[in-house]
Amino acid sequence: QVQLVESGGGLVQAGGSLRLSCAASGRTISTYPMGWFRQAPGKEREFVAGITWSGESTSYADSVKGRFTISRDNAKNTVYLQMDSLKPEDTAVYFCGASIRRYYSGSLYNRRDYSYWGQGTQVTVSS
Repeated sequence: QVQLVESGGGLVQAGGSLRLSCAASGRTISTYPMGWFRQAPGKEREFVAGITWSGESTSYADSVKGRFTISRDNAKNTVYLQMDSLKPEDTAVYFCGASIRRYYSGSLYNRRDYSYWGQGTQVTVSS
């Protein structure tokens, strides 16, 4: 089993930055693709960013491309999401997920590809 804990959310003004962290425990995630998703009130959980197990390849939703950066530190068993130039429409609960498709090097955009989830961290961007 993998336990994921997100942190780093908060309230920020439009144009500001936040860095989210997702710390894993219970098992190493170094061979798992990881992803960040978000869910706004009344909306479905949507893909934000993904990173392969090696960290060599990343993917982003069009809405965040050029503003958000996903990265990972396998030695720390942690994944990050750097969010810059934040907009009010980025307001949501952000979740990190771990896929059990070990060593998979493609992009995983569907939430069904992820087997483990954290509890989420709230990000609120004021205008």
